[in-house]
Amino acid sequence: MADQIVATPEIREYVRAVSLREDPILAELRAQTAGLPGGSAMQVMAEEGQLLALLVGLSGGGSVLEIGTFTGYSTLCMARALPPDGTVITLDLNGRWPAIGVDYWRRAGVADRIDVRLGDATQTLAALAEERGGESFDLVFIDADKANYGAYYEAALSLTRPQGLIVIDNTLFFGRVVDPDSHDPDTTAIRALNAALRDDPRVDVSMLTMADGITLARKR
Repeated sequence: MADQIVATPEIREYVRAVSLREDPILAELRAQTAGLPGGSAMQVMAEEGQLLALLVGLSGGGSVLEIGTFTGYSTLCMARALPPDGTVITLDLNGRWPAIGVDYWRRAGVADRIDVRLGDATQTLAALAEERGGESFDLVFIDADKANYGAYYEAALSLTRPQGLIVIDNTLFFGRVVDPDSHDPDTTAIRALNAALRDDPRVDVSMLTMADGITLARKR
């Protein structure tokens, strides 16, 4: 049985050279975000944004929920993959970082597909359940404060249609999940969610060792 290939810097550069299709608008937003405090660590990789767009297209629907906007790079990737009447509802605590993405969304011609909801995400998710009812999204992307990942996952599961997809970012969390000395609330929450997902009969699951760990959970 073959072991997984080691992703050396040379392999990563090769993969990027032959597969990445990041256009100037996305590249500019990524560069601006990288200049912010913690920006490089917090934003999704360009390859991950491209994967999200592909998954949105494969979902065959027009309704996406994003928990955690930051500067809206992933928001833009997913909005572009939607049909003209599709919508990304994206959640963030306040408007400081999403405001950076607005001009890029407009330049890309998809600002009308993006609905930003500000405030505590758990409260916003409860309000969405009241507003739209359950099982109303085709895809949910979770990339927000890690300590609340368990709550976000449960809310996402109730809001996702059967056969819909939940994508969870940072499930390897900079490698801290395997560090026996890491017991901070964020790492502990991600470990707990990873273990719960493995045994959750409500979903089919696959963890990808891409970026900082990406877990795909398809609702049965």
